[in-house]
Amino acid sequence: MNNLKDVAKARVNELSGRLLALSHRLHANPEIAWEERRAAQWVAAELAGVGFTVDAGICELPTAFAARVGNGPLNLAICAEYDALPGLGHACGHNIIAAAAVGAAAALAPLTAALGITITVLGTPAEEGGGGKILMLERGGFDGVHAAMMVHPGPLDVARAEPFAVAHSKVEYRGKASHAAAYPERGVNAADAFTVAQVAIGLLRQQLDPGSRVHGVITNGGEAPNAIPEHTQGRWYVRAETLADLKPLEARVERCFEAGALATGCELEITPESKPYADFVTDEDILELYIDNATQLGRSFTTSGPDMRMNRASTDMGNISHVIPSIHPYIGIASLPAVNHQKEFAAHCVGDAANRAILDAATALAWTCIDIANNPETRKRLQRQNHAAASPAAEASHAG
Repeated sequence: MNNLKDVAKARVNELSGRLLALSHRLHANPEIAWEERRAAQWVAAELAGVGFTVDAGICELPTAFAARVGNGPLNLAICAEYDALPGLGHACGHNIIAAAAVGAAAALAPLTAALGITITVLGTPAEEGGGGKILMLERGGFDGVHAAMMVHPGPLDVARAEPFAVAHSKVEYRGKASHAAAYPERGVNAADAFTVAQVAIGLLRQQLDPGSRVHGVITNGGEAPNAIPEHTQGRWYVRAETLADLKPLEARVERCFEAGALATGCELEITPESKPYADFVTDEDILELYIDNATQLGRSFTTSGPDMRMNRASTDMGNISHVIPSIHPYIGIASLPAVNHQKEFAAHCVGDAANRAILDAATALAWTCIDIANNPETRKRLQRQNHAAASPAAEASHAG
């Protein structure tokens, strides 16, 4: 097994130039959720170049793909994310995720026969609020997968993902325009509706438990200061510890938006942007293997303190973990005081620490897959469980 790990590490080192170039290319050309056309093509092309068979546009999603190599009975999936944030570029480091996924898969490709495995790389679009993995899960993209994994960048190395469950919604108010000076009484102010709703949400926070979050932005607050706004729009997130906790909290927040409509006379429409993201169920055996492998590479894990809280960030990988044994560790890029979703963090997603994170994550993931394949008990457990990602199973995950 050590010889196989040496081969995998050497392969990552051999491909390091291509992996880092891919990361830098993605970073320089950010594409937001559902628009990752070049990113998906570039990542898929790298995999095709090292022997993977690529199926593009799977699950009726143009920017999703599956790339496979090997025909062993144990199918291990590595997830690649590559979407960026509106206005912030790769401020969550998905360029690092994609490059590390390619590196791990490429390192394992020549070892699949010896290990008796199939390696599947799933290109998963729209993690930033679109729920790409949820749609892929429901549409069969994860069918036949026995375990799924990925590594996400953060300020520090943190092993365990503990994300909030989250609901993403588009909120719209419709009123009636009128001249704001001459005929204000003839208008119905859709901007005021948001003001009332946000005040209500602010007051609601007094009664929320520490594991709840409510936050959002107004994306359209009106057209002109001398016209009563007749249409306003925003995007709002509601987070809770679990899907079970999320449902009643959503209802309370919805009543705050209804208060805005009632007070102003506006019409209210709330539209989900995706199905809710779930909390995370970690496969303890696989995580233990990852921790051991990352430690051998010189990584050191943080277990307490506010700087490790990126592991609370919501992810659609949580929905996968309710159906398929999964891990989602975080790898540090020495960015502090910059943290995810800041422009300063985006700047740290290229550079020496980010480059090392890509190579270490690729190696640690590859070594973890080798350990899984060579552990008879783990193999048996994963293979005998039913991991077909059919719609009923996906729906069960949504229900917690």
